[in-house]
Amino acid sequence: MALPDNLQAFLQRHLRTFLGLVVVLLLMDNIFGTHGFLAMRRTQKEIAALKKELQRLNDENQQLAGQVKALKSDPQLIEKIARDELGLARPGEVIIRIPQQPANSSSAPGKP
Repeated sequence: MALPDNLQAFLQRHLRTFLGLVVVLLLMDNIFGTHGFLAMRRTQKEIAALKKELQRLNDENQQLAGQVKALKSDPQLIEKIARDELGLARPGEVIIRIPQQPANSSSAPGKP
C-alpha cells in the first residue's frame, strides 16, 4: 500500500518536526504529569514529613508508656498526684489553700 506522492513528500519534510514534538510532549509528561518527576518529589516530601510525624508520635507514646508504668508502680508519685491534683491529705493533716490573685495588669489598685 503506497502513499500518494504529495503525502509522502509532506511526511519526509516534517518527520523531524513530528518526532521532536512527540519527544517534547513525552518529556513534559515525564516532568509535569501525574506520575512525573514533580509529583514524585512532592510525594517524597510528604513521606518524609509523615515519617517525622510518626517518629514524634512514637517518642510521645514511649514517654506516655513510661508515665503509665510509673503511675502503676511508684507510690510516691501516686501520693504527689493525690495531694496536688485531688487535694487529699493524710489523716491529721490540714490543707490550707491561699487563693492567688489573677495577674491582670490593667486593673491596678487605685485605678478604676
